[in-house]
Amino acid sequence: MNKLENTCVSYDTTLRNALALLDKNEFKILLLLAPDGKLERTVTDGDIRRLLLSGTDLDGSLLSLPESEPIVVSIDESESRVLNLMDTHQVNHIPVIGAGEIVEDIYLRSNIQTRIQLSIPHMGSFERQYVEEAFDTNWIAPLGPNVDAFEVELAAEVGIGHAAAVNSGTAAIHLALVLLDVKQGDIVFCSSYTFAASANPILYQGATPVFIDADLETWNMSPQALERALLNAESTGQLPKAVIVVNIYGQSADMDVILDLCDRYEIPVIEDAAESLGATYKGKASGTLAHIGIYSFNGNKIITTSGGGMLVSNDGELVEKARFLATQARDNAPYYLHTQLGYNYRMSNVLAGIGRGQLRVLHERVNQRRTIFSRYEKGLSDIPGLSFMPEASYGRGNRWLSCCLLDSNRNNSTLDSLLSKLAQKSIEARYSWRPMHRQPIYNGAKYFEHEEGNSVSDLLFNNVLCLPSASSMTEQEQERVIETIRIELLENKRDE
Repeated sequence: MNKLENTCVSYDTTLRNALALLDKNEFKILLLLAPDGKLERTVTDGDIRRLLLSGTDLDGSLLSLPESEPIVVSIDESESRVLNLMDTHQVNHIPVIGAGEIVEDIYLRSNIQTRIQLSIPHMGSFERQYVEEAFDTNWIAPLGPNVDAFEVELAAEVGIGHAAAVNSGTAAIHLALVLLDVKQGDIVFCSSYTFAASANPILYQGATPVFIDADLETWNMSPQALERALLNAESTGQLPKAVIVVNIYGQSADMDVILDLCDRYEIPVIEDAAESLGATYKGKASGTLAHIGIYSFNGNKIITTSGGGMLVSNDGELVEKARFLATQARDNAPYYLHTQLGYNYRMSNVLAGIGRGQLRVLHERVNQRRTIFSRYEKGLSDIPGLSFMPEASYGRGNRWLSCCLLDSNRNNSTLDSLLSKLAQKSIEARYSWRPMHRQPIYNGAKYFEHEEGNSVSDLLFNNVLCLPSASSMTEQEQERVIETIRIELLENKRDE
């Protein structure tokens, strides 16, 4: 909060001087104090204008002001409660009263109603030095020392043999499909409960997607649905060329079971760990369990390069081929020679510098996101009909986003009404992923439910809300989110 310079006046202050003080102070209000220092009322330019219109001279005093009970809050009042008072009384400022009933500060709507965003980049103290190195050495174009180092450092961090830095997680998935020789007419199984970037590269290759449901224990690919889909594919002689498993909201799928199912049919698995860097599965890093792993460094991810991704594998030849394809598949020749189709997918040396700095604070960012999740759980779990994404016993999620599930059978609020209330408070929250089998672009695609007649992906989409989760989020900002949700849901709880 801010200092109280140029805000305090008494009854003998002239209107002329009051206007001059209003012009100087950042609050644009004055505090009219009694001789003992206690607050009598606040004074705005509107109050002074009304005095002038009533005939008071500019050199007249504030003594003519009518009595007005000031709206105040205590020093330990929550920001969300302050905002509710502002809304109720239609004011943009509220004085803060401390010991001895003396004003210690002023809450301004503009200061506490800044927009709380879902998941924004959180820069540290290391990124700048790597970026400056790129500028100092003029390595601004794609590729360079930062790209090479970022690949080595990321591979070492997650405990895998090789990594290729590219310009997006989507590009990495596309390259993985190319490397696995997925082509027109092939079938690829993919998680349905995910973002479109997981599935769109299947269409890039002219292949046909088949979508697999989630389960309620992990919100990730259901091994039960996958097994049924594989049995069906075997019976029709149309086994998939690959399976894309997506780790949703920072938690790994049950990879041992999924890999065992795919190994029976010798089907390679792509582990889309775009959201789960820093998470673990049975002590191993998420993204390193399948033949090919994928990470994303998009602006909203747990660490970011602004835009970027990484393809990882223990197969060195495969990763080297990924680099080749991502650099326009330029053959080793004294001139430009291309014998196969390539792509412009490599990462910029400048952005890789940001990634190197971000990677150094990965564990700190994971702990910060997990702390945010824990605060939400503590502050909201007693509300009827509200629960949170479970953490599977086999691993530790990074809690990239904190997600809650609203049971409309136990609470009269809906996702729509809750989102609307949060938006009114300048809080960004979102629906969860609309399943791929519900996307118009994939209309008619095969879909295997967790159980016949039980689509977990649809249930999650209809009932899950993603809450602000940026690792830079303050406790005060989170308290604003929690209190807004509590007020909305407790007012609408159903009698039990």
